[in-house]
Amino acid sequence: MSGTLYVVATPIGNLEDLGPRALRALRDVDLIACEDTRRTRTLLTRFGIATPVTSYFEHNKRQKGRQLLRLLAEGKAIALVTDAGTPGISDPGFLLVREARAAGCAIVPVPGPSAVIAALSAAGVPADRFVFEGFLPVKPGRRLNRLKALRDLDMTVVLYESPHRLLKTLEAIGEVFGDVELVVARELTKQFEEIVTASAAGLIRHFKERGVRGEFTLVIPRGCPPGTRGVY
Repeated sequence: MSGTLYVVATPIGNLEDLGPRALRALRDVDLIACEDTRRTRTLLTRFGIATPVTSYFEHNKRQKGRQLLRLLAEGKAIALVTDAGTPGISDPGFLLVREARAAGCAIVPVPGPSAVIAALSAAGVPADRFVFEGFLPVKPGRRLNRLKALRDLDMTVVLYESPHRLLKTLEAIGEVFGDVELVVARELTKQFEEIVTASAAGLIRHFKERGVRGEFTLVIPRGCPPGTRGVY
């Protein structure tokens, strides 16, 4: 009998976002496969969960994936989590899901927090059609080319960005998209959450004055008329 792989979303900041169903899954499975065992153990300790954990991340995904598939083949129940948010979104979790499904295992999604959806919900932009790009290329030329391709899609674009690359990415967005108003969500659900709406140039001024710290989700709207600019 094949086991079950639970794909469990975990908080992106505020631990109160971990719902009852996710808590039950994390308590009841035989093993939790996680990106960073230290970070996941902190979460589990907060809720009094003693389920064993094992690492599953970019650099051991092949070897550890085979081990996890053997356990699933023995009928074990495994929860797959990432450091924050939903497994498989900008992380290698999709590989384990694909291989477990091909092996005949049951795949059970336990949905929850997502920085992409949280940012879109608070951005006030059309989200009936959107594309999630993840992180843009590091090299300037490739970054510009990718932004030009995204511009031609004529739909809202959601990006992730790190603090040390944010200003360069905003400069590139301004070069490609012009004076369109963007939404930058910083530290979503955390103590210093900030959602800023402005042009790329305005956002660059804002973060140069305030400092660039935290985790960023950028929303580039399409077909959205200019609105009130400011910090909310």
